[in-house]
Amino acid sequence: MKIGTCVRFDDAGMIGEKLGRLAANGFDNCQIVSWNPALWTAENAAEITSRCRELGITVSAFWAGWTGPCVWDFYEGQKTLGLVPPRYRKRRVKELCLGSDFAARLGVTDVVTHMGFIPEDPFDSRFSGFCDAVREVALHCRENGQWLLFEAGQETPVTMLRTFEAVGTGNLGVNLDTANVILYGKANPVDALDVFGKYVRNLHAKDGFYPTDGTHLGREVPIGTGKVDFRAVFEKLKALGYDGFVTIEYELSSGENEAILRAKRYLESLCREVYGDR
Repeated sequence: MKIGTCVRFDDAGMIGEKLGRLAANGFDNCQIVSWNPALWTAENAAEITSRCRELGITVSAFWAGWTGPCVWDFYEGQKTLGLVPPRYRKRRVKELCLGSDFAARLGVTDVVTHMGFIPEDPFDSRFSGFCDAVREVALHCRENGQWLLFEAGQETPVTMLRTFEAVGTGNLGVNLDTANVILYGKANPVDALDVFGKYVRNLHAKDGFYPTDGTHLGREVPIGTGKVDFRAVFEKLKALGYDGFVTIEYELSSGENEAILRAKRYLESLCREVYGDR
């Protein structure tokens, strides 16, 4: 297993420094995360590629955001997130295709995004239109030799599986966020792997607790202090034959660097125990 972390690309002038800090902290891989399509230029891709080559860093995935409103709760989130809301769908399809092109310039084969609260009812009027939008992006990714990964959590594992079957492009996969399935109250990551495990191509290592009301997501906490059973997750991944990237994602407001380094040590220790010394 390869332990990495997320590097946020929200300022072209800072990305080289951020990659330098990544390497200085002992990481050799990362996901590049960006919510600003204006930054997805050939010049910026060349700069990132050059800096990563210099530092020996592998970009495991490009996490492509989209413009427009986004509210991370159970009410406004239904109306604002991902490709599910029809009013934002056309623009966001174009943006995700641009993200695919940027990832191709980086030499990256996995493009990740949040798709939104996918309707659990396959007869919901939004479901077929959503699948058409996903198919358009997925086909664009396929032309670039890429996989389109769903950041797990806002849908049940079965709904994710049903979407993959309905879209049918053969290049859809899962970026399993170990906390999101808990924070959104949809599943736990160990059992979710029984449903979509064969589609997992990357992980966000994150921890948290289940929701305690019907409006707000559950609470994120530092890795190893919440509901995620990382040992059981790694054991299930090993049984599935997964030996790829584990990307630490830390979205708390304080202590980021120290918490990420603690998480790195914790996850590396578990990986050695489960996968053996390497």
